[in-house]
Amino acid sequence: MEDQNSPEILSERERNYRKALDRIENREYSMAVAILDELAGVACREPKVRYARAVALLSNGEYRRAGTDLVFAVALDRSQLEAYRHLGFVLLTMGKEKAAIKVLKEALRRDPAFVEAWCVLGDVYMDLGEHDNALEALDKAYALQPDNVEVHCKLAMYYMSRGDMRGLRAEYEALRELEPDVAAQIAELLP
Repeated sequence: MEDQNSPEILSERERNYRKALDRIENREYSMAVAILDELAGVACREPKVRYARAVALLSNGEYRRAGTDLVFAVALDRSQLEAYRHLGFVLLTMGKEKAAIKVLKEALRRDPAFVEAWCVLGDVYMDLGEHDNALEALDKAYALQPDNVEVHCKLAMYYMSRGDMRGLRAEYEALRELEPDVAAQIAELLP
C-alpha cells in the first residue's frame, strides 16, 4: 500500500483539486462536484476541498449539502473567512437568521474589515426586519470600501425596502459611475 503522503499521491490530488477549481471557474459545477466528491471520500479533513465543493454545490442550488461542507471547512480552518460568509448566506437562505448572525459576527471578529460579511449581515438584518441594524452593517461596509459595487447594490436594496426613494436615487447615481448596467436596472425602480 502506498503512503498517502508520497509526492506522487499528493501531486495527483493537487492536479485533481485544480481541475475541480477550473470546472468551477468554467461554471461546470456538476463536474466539479464529481471530482471533489472523489477527492473528499467518506470523511474529508481538507478545508480547501470542503470549501471548493461547497462553492460548487451552492452554484447547483444544493444549500444543505453545501452548508455541511462549510461547517467542516470552518471547523477545520478557522481562518477560512470566505467559508464563514458563505455559511452565513446558507443559514440565511434556510431561515436560520440567528445562526447566520452568529457565524457572520465570528467572521467579523476575526476580520472587522471583511466587507462581504458586513453585506451578508445587512441582508440577514433586513430579512429579520431589523432595519437599523441592517443600515449599520451596510454603513460599515461602505466606510471600508466606498467604491464597492456590492455595497451600493445592498444599500439600494435597503433603501428600496424602506421606500426611501432619495436613498435609492443616491445609490443609482453612485452605480452609474461604478457599474452602469446595474444602475440601468435600478433606474427602472425609480419614479
